[in-house]
Amino acid sequence: MKIAIASDLSGFPLKQEVVKHLKEQGYEVLDFGIPSADEPKPYFMQAPKVAKAVQSGEADKGILVCGTGQGMAIVANKFKGIYACVVDDIFSGERAKIVNNANVITMGGWITAPFLGCQIVDAWLSMEFTQKMEFKKDFLTNAFNQVQQIEQENFR
Repeated sequence: MKIAIASDLSGFPLKQEVVKHLKEQGYEVLDFGIPSADEPKPYFMQAPKVAKAVQSGEADKGILVCGTGQGMAIVANKFKGIYACVVDDIFSGERAKIVNNANVITMGGWITAPFLGCQIVDAWLSMEFTQKMEFKKDFLTNAFNQVQQIEQENFR
């Protein structure tokens, strides 16, 4: 699996730890920076890099890290076919995939410690859409299809 990742300055330390962790787990990582704390770029410049990589199929999934994760999620969700969720804990990391079929997660470097960030990423990557909620599979599938319909109507 190929995972695209990027951060702004606020998310840089967490991004670095997540990149290291992912590589240790055997994932192929497309690191879109920032390459160092001396080369900052704002969230609105970084998020499109990951969104476009996932959108084009260059990457299977994406991770974005800024101060809170919120700015990155807003920008990433402006791209058709990108379903980005802010995740601050293991439960929300799992549910981003299980409930929302998120292909991108965003985290906050001001909020999430590196060790926890790596656990969140592992939880998200280990889940499949509707897993652990098979009793709601029809509802969740329909809900995701409705989200895609809204997307079709509004992304022209």
